[in-house]
Amino acid sequence: MELKIMKSVWGMTGNWESRLMQIAEAGYAGIETPMPLPEEETYFRELIDHYNLDLILHVNTGRQDNEKPYPNKVEDHITTFEQQLERAETFKPIAINSQSAKDSMPYEDQLLFFERAIQLEKQVKVPIGHETHRGRSTFTPWSTARLVKDLPDLHLTADFSHWCNVCESMLEDQKENIEIVIPHVIHIHGRVGFEQGPQVPDFRAPEYEYTLKQHEEWWLEICKHFESKGNPYLTFTPEFGPPGYMHTQPYTKQPVVDLWDICLAMRDRFQERYNKRLLSNIT
Repeated sequence: MELKIMKSVWGMTGNWESRLMQIAEAGYAGIETPMPLPEEETYFRELIDHYNLDLILHVNTGRQDNEKPYPNKVEDHITTFEQQLERAETFKPIAINSQSAKDSMPYEDQLLFFERAIQLEKQVKVPIGHETHRGRSTFTPWSTARLVKDLPDLHLTADFSHWCNVCESMLEDQKENIEIVIPHVIHIHGRVGFEQGPQVPDFRAPEYEYTLKQHEEWWLEICKHFESKGNPYLTFTPEFGPPGYMHTQPYTKQPVVDLWDICLAMRDRFQERYNKRLLSNIT
């Protein structure tokens, strides 16, 4: 099974051409991004083809533009999901990542939303991973395990860094729920979180070795399970965020690491770990 490593455009600067050129020249398989503005759409499509990049698109249910707070009515989440999915599928992405529903919605409404989402996924024939994310229905291991038990066809994007933050732990007491969730994962967000936040200052620092190793164990287990089902590839995005997620120096607000470098370092490290696993299985 191939590991397709994507590059998130989150935090990158410059126009679409400069960003996509940099990503392609670095050897990434593709990009992960929200949809471009309507006026940029034709240009964006041409660049994706020119640089021969695979594409994972984001949708974000409930909220339109940057309105706050998030709507809590299931109808709003279904409607915005349908509208965004209709446009997203025209780009012919290899997958769609969705931040879906709300943690505060009644469970019956969450089921209504995800039942509709699964129905639409089967219609468009594009894999849709609902991201394990704070503020969403998948905000904890137990809420997510409950959903996939009731909805066996539900697919997930694994970003367990959020769970470490929400649960204020390395999920030592959540092994059973994680085992339930892993078979539903179709895409990985490779960000390292810890007990006090969704992103460590620098995963290469020795003080964060414990959480890096735990995340890698989860990711490799996902790879193992995904491969066992005969899938030709699994997508992995080293999704470290810019300041706001990234730690900064007080007063100067200078980031403690370079965003491009930290994502590239995670790409290279996890590709090496994955290759070692393949070699150990062969030998």
